[in-house]
Amino acid sequence: MNRRLYAVPLFALLCCAGTAGADTLLIERAQEKPAAALPVRGQTAAQVEARFGAPQQKLEPRGGQKSQWPVINRWVYADFTVYFEKSRVIDVVANQASPDEIGPKPPIR
Repeated sequence: MNRRLYAVPLFALLCCAGTAGADTLLIERAQEKPAAALPVRGQTAAQVEARFGAPQQKLEPRGGQKSQWPVINRWVYADFTVYFEKSRVIDVVANQASPDEIGPKPPIR
């Protein structure tokens, strides 16, 4: 009898639940874009600038407080942000296309 008492409110709650809205994930958009449209790890800063043009913004360097911590430079383009260590690409991160898209937060300025 007690189980039926618990089942009725649970069933009513499930019936009243709304439909889930669809979110655009940055991962899905990044997988659709061909890899040739992004800089490749190991490229120099000069190669990136020659291929993609000048960045919209060059952010302040981060790191370098200790010899074990390399200085990381970041260049922001419209679709992605490039991370450099000693003028070599170490990573490329896609930027959010819209505020509704779920993805990384903007870089710390």
